[in-house]
Amino acid sequence: MVKLSSLSIGKSAVIREFEKDDIHIKLMEMGCVPGEVVKIEKIAPLGDPISITVAGYNLSLRKTEADFIWVEEVQGLVGLED
Repeated sequence: MVKLSSLSIGKSAVIREFEKDDIHIKLMEMGCVPGEVVKIEKIAPLGDPISITVAGYNLSLRKTEADFIWVEEVQGLVGLED
């Protein structure tokens, strides 16, 4: 598993767990729940924020927020990989 913040543009992953912090409630309310597939769409020139697709919509996260999300990278998901 890796942190969501470490993935590069175009990569997809499945959310597996969160680090223990109060921010995980906010992230879950925004659709970032364990088992959900996310895709990195854009990364700002200085690396913060990042734009992801999750639960059918685009979401921008600060890199510090993405550091709390542990994911498992997946290959070959139809409709998600470029």
